[in-house]
Amino acid sequence: MSLLIIFITIVVIFLAAIAGLLSASETSMTASSKIKLHILAKSGNRKAELAQMLQQNMGLSLSTILLCNMLCLAFINGIVTDYTTDFFGKDALIFMPIITSLFLVIYSETLPKILAVNNPEKILLFVIRPIWIIYKIFKPITLAINYLARAHLKLFHYKTTIQDDFAGLEELRGAIDLHFSAKKELIDERTMLRSILELRFVDVDEIMVHRKNVTMIEADDPPSLIVEQVLSSPFTRIPMWQGNPDNIIGVIHAKALLRAVQAHKGELDELDIKSLLTEPWFIIETRDLIGQLQAFRTRREHMAIVIDEYGSFKGIVTLEDILEEIVGDITDEHDVAVRGIRPQEDGTYIVDGTVTIRDVNRQLDWNLPDDKAATMAGLLVYQIRMIPDTGQIFNIHGYRFEVMRRHRNQITLLKVYPKIS
Repeated sequence: MSLLIIFITIVVIFLAAIAGLLSASETSMTASSKIKLHILAKSGNRKAELAQMLQQNMGLSLSTILLCNMLCLAFINGIVTDYTTDFFGKDALIFMPIITSLFLVIYSETLPKILAVNNPEKILLFVIRPIWIIYKIFKPITLAINYLARAHLKLFHYKTTIQDDFAGLEELRGAIDLHFSAKKELIDERTMLRSILELRFVDVDEIMVHRKNVTMIEADDPPSLIVEQVLSSPFTRIPMWQGNPDNIIGVIHAKALLRAVQAHKGELDELDIKSLLTEPWFIIETRDLIGQLQAFRTRREHMAIVIDEYGSFKGIVTLEDILEEIVGDITDEHDVAVRGIRPQEDGTYIVDGTVTIRDVNRQLDWNLPDDKAATMAGLLVYQIRMIPDTGQIFNIHGYRFEVMRRHRNQITLLKVYPKIS
């Protein structure tokens, strides 16, 4: 009898160890970094390749592991309950399941999972070969169980779809949001990565320079005056119009103009300015930034003229504008350093009405909506559906907007109170 007890004890411990191995495998498979496994697989690590294969079919892999784990636990409970009743009688049916369950929860579930969470890749690579064998052996059974489960769900008209949980954009965004540190350089990295993902959801008209702020030159001006305007401008490329500002006939490049001036031997007013113009590139205002960035690269151009659906001139967008959406403001010695967001000692911010909502959210880490309006003044007008007067205060999505200055029908200056947590 003593040999039988020893044998049963060994079997129970063995099954408990297998259950613990399966529990650790389940946790490590879901917690392991796909990036780390990908790097190891590229370096020729065969175990990492097997782990990637299981992760690519995560649903079936976890179902197989859970099936085997359940079988081990069922056998343990059955063996222990059966043989303890021979010694303790029917009373064993009351206390032995409690003792067995407590033992299994600690040593076959909790302890292995804690180890796996702390070292997911290491644990997964350690157990991957036996798990791979188990996966291959039980795969037909698991497929059959999954088929029966889906068939029963169809009886209730529930449609099941197979989704790729590891290729979604939301998962990538979540990973970027977790990339957080108090160090400014890491915060900037997270902001840039998040901005890259948002490019396809931002239209050109949200970041363009509005036509009223665009520096332009009339083509019919005397060449000497045009040269003077170009030299006094901080911009390299300047649109030129003729007749009316909507009729843009080309773009003058400062370098091309200076080369022509240097080569010209006669009077400056005899210089043929129009021959130096490059053909304007017109784009629609609803084009997304990722498409426009690719277009800039393909055409090898740095500026485009933005028009609306009726063909009217709305503004300009440059390659630098899109890059600033990723890395933040880029200034050089010729730029006018006007950011339009000025913090105050009382914790409020004085914000120019033309400042874009995206710039405010990025700089102050706010979450003002930018789907209906592009600028801070536009957001206020859209929300209240009127042109406010100076001194009026409004509550917009938890932020207080105070109108400080208004020029005709345009809100030019705002005081914004941060949201109270």
